[in-house]
Amino acid sequence: MLRFNKLRLAGFKSFVEPTSLHVERGLTGVVGPNGCGKSNLVEALRWVMGESSAKQMRGGEMEDVIFNGTDSRPPRNVAEILLSLDNSERNAPAQFNDQDELDVSRRIERSKGSTYRVNGKEVRARDVQLLFADAASGARSTAMVSQGRIGAVISAKPTERRAILEEAAGITGLHSRRHEAELRLRGADTNLERLDDVLVTLEVQMKSLKKQSRQASRYRNLNDHVRRAEAALYHLRWIAAEAAMESSSQGLQAAHKQVAELTGRTSAAAAAQAESASGLPELRRAEAEAAAQLQRLVLARESLDQEEQRIGATRQDCQTRLGQVAADTGREEALAADAQTAGQALAAERGGIEADQQSEAAAEERAAAKLAAATGEANAADARLIELTERVAGDEARREALSRTGQALEERKRRLATRA
Repeated sequence: MLRFNKLRLAGFKSFVEPTSLHVERGLTGVVGPNGCGKSNLVEALRWVMGESSAKQMRGGEMEDVIFNGTDSRPPRNVAEILLSLDNSERNAPAQFNDQDELDVSRRIERSKGSTYRVNGKEVRARDVQLLFADAASGARSTAMVSQGRIGAVISAKPTERRAILEEAAGITGLHSRRHEAELRLRGADTNLERLDDVLVTLEVQMKSLKKQSRQASRYRNLNDHVRRAEAALYHLRWIAAEAAMESSSQGLQAAHKQVAELTGRTSAAAAAQAESASGLPELRRAEAEAAAQLQRLVLARESLDQEEQRIGATRQDCQTRLGQVAADTGREEALAADAQTAGQALAAERGGIEADQQSEAAAEERAAAKLAAATGEANAADARLIELTERVAGDEARREALSRTGQALEERKRRLATRA
């Protein structure tokens, strides 16, 4: 059975200076007024035994257990609790059961979290909790009796009382280890399920890789065939290129011979050209004289051609005029015949006119009488026409007025219909 020997506090809540509390055999009590820090000692015990809830430590976060300073003292950045345990009976877990005294400490720094140590060796918070659970103690143990705890034990349910009895029997550590083992088993089951999923995925990938491997092997085989075919092709091309090079060399030699032959011919032609060039000025002078003579002949020929064209145009004009003169002569002769015929007709008509003039006097008198009567009738008709025109104009004006009145009535009817 583990026994508490000493509790040492430094920077924890109101204990800014290092403070030690010795727990002697028998009954040890702490007496003091309200606010002296009695509850802080109990919370220090819970905290060093693995309490992880800041609410249970009467704070908003775990760093609230560090001394926050006063008007006269600055705040601290570190809080540490050390609890000394008597392990002379060697009841501690195997990993801590090599010494007679165990020093369990918990240290917290701002923005860095807590660290646990047992005899100076850093351990997990779970290890510390199991250490005190095996000793029938702990941060949430019923051995830590606080206000209202007795009433809660009396009114506890059977399952809660069972937990109290198990803690008194010292098997709480076993339950904790069982719970941890169950969590590990659940984690292992989850990992196995994930492993099955991973295996299925790997099988699919393996099938895909096998297919890719077969494709790669086929590709390598085909690539070997292609390389061999390309090597054979390049060898054949090399043989053909050698044959072409040999034939080209023979052609080159023939071309050299032909060039030498043509060079000799060119030299002979150059000598002949030089010989011919000596007589070239005389030939050019003769050519210039012949060209001048040819130019004069060409100009004379052009002049003769123009004269010939002018004479032809004049001849054509004369022929056209002769035709017009013949046509005018025929027309004049026809007009003369027509005039003679017309003169004879006019003479006959003149006789008739003279006869008619004698009867026109009586006819004029009769016509004058008829004209006077017709003039009177025409004046009467004009007067009637003026009267009818005025009447028609009045009727037209009345018709237009009635039409406008009808349109106004229709518009008023539509407005009344719209208003209705």
